[in-house]
Amino acid sequence: MSGNPSFVLEGILDATFQQMPVPEIDANEVLVEVKKTGICGTDVHFLVHGHVGDFIVEKPMVLGHESAGIVAKVGPGVTNVKVGDRVAMEPAANAKLAKRICPDLVCAATPPTDGTLSRYYRLPSDLAYPLPPNLSLVHAVSKLGALQSNQSVAVFGCGPVGLLCMAVAKALGASRVIAVDVVPDRLEFAKAYAATDTFLPSFMDKDESGKLGITEHGPRAIDLVLDASGAKVAIQTGIRIAKSGGTFVQVGIGNRDITIDMFSVLCKELVLRGSLRYGPGDYPLPIALVASGKVDVKSLVSHRFPFVQACEAFEVTRNGKSPDGKGVIKVVISGPDVDINEI
Repeated sequence: MSGNPSFVLEGILDATFQQMPVPEIDANEVLVEVKKTGICGTDVHFLVHGHVGDFIVEKPMVLGHESAGIVAKVGPGVTNVKVGDRVAMEPAANAKLAKRICPDLVCAATPPTDGTLSRYYRLPSDLAYPLPPNLSLVHAVSKLGALQSNQSVAVFGCGPVGLLCMAVAKALGASRVIAVDVVPDRLEFAKAYAATDTFLPSFMDKDESGKLGITEHGPRAIDLVLDASGAKVAIQTGIRIAKSGGTFVQVGIGNRDITIDMFSVLCKELVLRGSLRYGPGDYPLPIALVASGKVDVKSLVSHRFPFVQACEAFEVTRNGKSPDGKGVIKVVISGPDVDINEI
């Protein structure tokens, strides 16, 4: 083992590189050499604000939780993977052992638990998912939304989460996928990526459903609305445009207190659900969708950085674009001593 360099959050807007101990693993655990980590909005939120909701950073914490790597060591009780296997790393321990909401859930880079932006990361072996040979290491609709073939979906927010919601909806047979965002470039990308329709709102009011070309009933109605933006006006509009008996799923993190049209919820008998990260058993489906070519994740990676430029990677993500003006979709940081072009 060549040490365990890590990217550690010390405080608000204060992250440094530190040498951490190489984790010791138990009988049913694996040690993964992390090769690629995507920056998530929650990582940025912890860096900028020091908390996400009730999760408060009170001591130094390694950032990162969207990672993949190569198994470097296995415990004596491990049978599902072996040293050298390429794996996706599910960052929430106990997620498979409990219902969707688990009081004992421990998630990487959620205080006080360290994240994956290190050379090595330890996790239970059943949370290391082998990747097919054709799948790169760079790589809430199905279960919470209960999407069925030939249904219509509207997604607010064309960041990486929203775009993947669109791609999964399309892969699962959605007949119409409407992308809504306030950034024209993101809508253009969404249309080329997975959306059948795009909409750039000037402002959201009760007349927006007409501009979107949707109705409350019939073939132009929206079966499932997902908000991946967290913006108050998007949430309010999403509830208004969902069809009678439809479903609204909140994916993006926004302000705690938002006023919604509860009369619409009542009269249309809407199903409102929240999506925190993901649920037990969710990893195999996206791996299968990507491996089969039904969902393209490679094109979502807009920027790549070496480990030593993690600070710059976070700054670009915060700004929404790099110094050359290129807009951010997904930023990926390579592991220590890993080339940014290595897959």
